[in-house]
Amino acid sequence: MDTIRRLAPALLAAGILFGQTVAGPQFEVASVKPSAPDAPEQVRIGVHVDGARYSCTYYSLRDYVRTAYRVKDYQIVSPEWMGTERYDVSATLPAGGATQEQLADMLKALLADRFKLQLHHESKEFSVYGLVLAKGGPTLKESPLDPVEDGPAKPPVDVAVTGNRNGVNINLGRGAYFNFANNKMEAKKLTMAYFADLLARFVDRPVVDMTGLKGTYDVLLNFTEEDYRAMLIRSAINAGVVLPPQARQLMEAASGDSIGSAMQAAGLKLEARKAPLDVLVIDHAEKTPSAN
Repeated sequence: MDTIRRLAPALLAAGILFGQTVAGPQFEVASVKPSAPDAPEQVRIGVHVDGARYSCTYYSLRDYVRTAYRVKDYQIVSPEWMGTERYDVSATLPAGGATQEQLADMLKALLADRFKLQLHHESKEFSVYGLVLAKGGPTLKESPLDPVEDGPAKPPVDVAVTGNRNGVNINLGRGAYFNFANNKMEAKKLTMAYFADLLARFVDRPVVDMTGLKGTYDVLLNFTEEDYRAMLIRSAINAGVVLPPQARQLMEAASGDSIGSAMQAAGLKLEARKAPLDVLVIDHAEKTPSAN
């Protein structure tokens, strides 16, 4: 399905407003421009940092907000266009590079400067799935990340997302990846918190990690063709893609039985819960970024 290529890879009081000025580190030079109108059949979407430059391709403004403020997509309340308009960013880092925390602050400053972004925090109760351990405990294989090749220094941030009608692959570096294709979901060297975030893209509500597992693990879940197709459709809907009624009918016709069975085989389970989560409410954003 062509629409899968658009799949993209907490509690504070209300009233904190972020205006046009954000203190902290900033990019030396940055270019922000609209992405090409049509993504290719297979597109590299994501972030790359090589120590001197930061680049990001085909992200929506919601994606950039999610990255900068380290929240999930469902925690952003914004105008619809913020999820559909796409932008490319290429920026020069300060001498000596930057940590992930500093990169987030630089991106916040860039969004405030170029898009005049203003937002505030609120608390909202969500219906969620709790990712919990099934009776008998997990059968997952603990799988540590590959060692850093260049000594103790932190490696560059390099997250690549590729998608086409056959599925989605996310390469996270150091041997960690996530693959959803061929009627199965495969995760390598991922924390349960990160796996829960990815799983939420394919189900009808947020997923919160409640396993208590602290390591990185390998997970393999096998689905029926009908349930796999339904999850593909759900991921497109969760990414904001408007689908015809026939697609929704296919999704609703799937039983979902193989999802529960696959989770059980891994010693995991999804339980319906209620949980208060932080949300970012967008008060203002410009659709056209200011000049570079």
